[in-house]
Amino acid sequence: MISQPVPARHATVLSGFDDVAMVAVTDVDPLRSAEFAQAHGMRVVPDVEKLAAEEVDAVYVCVPPGGHGTPERTLAGAGLPMFIEKPLGVDADLALDIAADLSAAGVLTMVGHHWRCGEPVRAARELLAGRTVRAVYGCWWDKVPPVAWWSDRRQSGGPLVEQAVHLLDTARVLVGDVVQVAALSAGELPGGSVDAATAALLRFACGAVGTVSTACVLDAKHRAGLEIVADGLVVGVGEDWLEVDGVRRELDPWPAKVAADRAFVDAVRGRPVDPDRSPPDYSEALRSHRLACALARSAADGRRESVR
Repeated sequence: MISQPVPARHATVLSGFDDVAMVAVTDVDPLRSAEFAQAHGMRVVPDVEKLAAEEVDAVYVCVPPGGHGTPERTLAGAGLPMFIEKPLGVDADLALDIAADLSAAGVLTMVGHHWRCGEPVRAARELLAGRTVRAVYGCWWDKVPPVAWWSDRRQSGGPLVEQAVHLLDTARVLVGDVVQVAALSAGELPGGSVDAATAALLRFACGAVGTVSTACVLDAKHRAGLEIVADGLVVGVGEDWLEVDGVRRELDPWPAKVAADRAFVDAVRGRPVDPDRSPPDYSEALRSHRLACALARSAADGRRESVR
């Protein structure tokens, strides 16, 4: 774990489970390790190798996108189940290599696409069942997150990979896979190397078409979610809202975050888990990550991309 907001969130959730004990933490920054360990009643170990040697049943890998690789490979070598935070890396190549290592090791994995566990996505799935989807419109218009690495494309992958992957994963859940994309960039963020804004076109395998846009030049999050046009129905869905034919409901996002951690713990303990109410495993999450990376490549070079 790394003591940033996402790891702290997981630790808060896990501390509320009677069947979980948080044991050890490591970070490349010893001060953060010490602060995190003190806050959550854990002990500090110096590196991932030492963490893998601890008597633990599972590990959370919460690293910046550029930090993936060594943690997963080391823990897979030790046969440890992993909850891995998204995105899976800054590009698709490393994630593909990690997927092969995880598959060879046969370890249990889940990836932090917690939107899948929330009421908005579950309700949208039910509403869209049996209907033909024609169009999908997604946007993530936000500020620059308050972490130093985010504005560096080499460390974050940019907004399509680091943020909009939530939209893309949700679109795949509700509409199906995307087979072709094309994207444009509005140029780099001043003072950074990520896209200030992007606009993309998508074609789904089912025949639906879609758009996704990002912007990271605002003072606060303006909107993040999807609108899905099906025959006779428009459904809007986000992490904490659901809109049906123009009637919007605000919903608490916390239960989905708890459900994601609960599903992982139950899977580690050998209990049955509902696949429709749990995060995806690494191989499934990789499909969303590869889609995000295809969009990022297209935005960089202006070429249309086929998605495999």
